[in-house]
Amino acid sequence: MRLSIGSDHNGFHLKKIIIGYLGEQGYPCDDLGTYSTQAVDYPDIALKLCEQILEGKYERGILICGTGIGMAIVANKVPGIRAAQVQDPYSAERASKSNNVQIITLGAQVVGEELAKMLVNTWLHSEFSGGRSAPKLAKIAQIDERFRQLKPR
Repeated sequence: MRLSIGSDHNGFHLKKIIIGYLGEQGYPCDDLGTYSTQAVDYPDIALKLCEQILEGKYERGILICGTGIGMAIVANKVPGIRAAQVQDPYSAERASKSNNVQIITLGAQVVGEELAKMLVNTWLHSEFSGGRSAPKLAKIAQIDERFRQLKPR
């Protein structure tokens, strides 16, 4: 599985920890920035990761900011991307099993290091179950397509 990870300055420290953890687990992960604690705008990092997932360079990605909320909002603005902010193991599992998300987002200021590792592990080891969720994802894809075709005012 090809993974990528990105963070803003608030998530920089946790990103480094997750990259190390993923490497220990046998999941190499490309770091898409930021590369320091100097302030950056999280939408730039999120967009970069989303574009590369849509281009097929990566299958899944992790985005980290202060709360995980901003990264999730940006990622979900990109048609074809499904992202979920996760803060507990059940939501991390359901992100894959029910929603087949390509991206999870974490909040470095609200999720500790050990919990973050657990969330990433749970998400990576969960697979989309299809079933009743498949028609719902098809509707999400239709919404993406509908709004992709709208012209800005």
